[in-house]
Amino acid sequence: MSEHVEWSEPDGPAPAAGAAVTPADAADAARLVSFGLQPKLQPARDQEYADLLRRYREDPPFARLADAVATGLGLIVLEVSPRAGMAVTAAEDSVFAVRMGDYARRTSADGGDRFLHGLAHLAVAAMAFPRPEDLADDGYIGRVSVNGVDAFVRQACRRLEERADELGENTDPATDAPGLEAAWRIWVRRSATGATKDARRLAGSTTGIVAKAVAFLTDSGFLQRTGDDHGGTYRTTARYQLQVRDMAGSAAMAELLELGVVPVTDGTPTLLPAEESDDLELVADAGLPFHSA
Repeated sequence: MSEHVEWSEPDGPAPAAGAAVTPADAADAARLVSFGLQPKLQPARDQEYADLLRRYREDPPFARLADAVATGLGLIVLEVSPRAGMAVTAAEDSVFAVRMGDYARRTSADGGDRFLHGLAHLAVAAMAFPRPEDLADDGYIGRVSVNGVDAFVRQACRRLEERADELGENTDPATDAPGLEAAWRIWVRRSATGATKDARRLAGSTTGIVAKAVAFLTDSGFLQRTGDDHGGTYRTTARYQLQVRDMAGSAAMAELLELGVVPVTDGTPTLLPAEESDDLELVADAGLPFHSA
């Protein structure tokens, strides 16, 4: 005898009497979640995806079933809408979680680089959405460039060093210190571009690290490449805005924004004028989706 499942929806119409979840319903709910795990798939270009999204919005029991499937897979549903599709992020214990340690090892075996890669992702998010209202506005589109993010971090490092000097704190910690300030200081000592015989950007340079970050975000459906200027230019997607909203409460991101390096006038992130110094000349044409290991 099958078990009768009672659904309740305080703010919506009650389901028909005797309605029960069928295997076909479960299959459709799982199908919707599978679409959500394909970040580059756009509902406007897939009729089945669009139909399931419509069913999610119009059928509360089906929506709860899809949410339950996502929860069982260790996924957190951020939003379900025509603009973002079924936007999900992985919980820390999910098989779909991406670990910063694994990500960094794809590029370098140097343990210190792990912090630099994390900082690159943090800086991209901060430059893309520098104000709370940018995150709240569904129509806002952030724009970043590889060289701009590198220059942003270098200026943030300068601000931190100045603040540490004012407070009389040690400004030269061990390079293997596992702190965010140490990562900033390691960053400013690293070459911005490096050099190869054919003038290619070194992967271990700071712009190489930023390029790796934005390439990953593009592959994940969070950014879209818009041009080759300034080391590569990118615009944000609705999914990335939702991801950054999810991480916006982090202390590291808040501290980075509080440095005031990214003033905003017309809604486009810009950099403060660079101070005269040799290290900033390395930056030519300056214009979280992770879990801890």
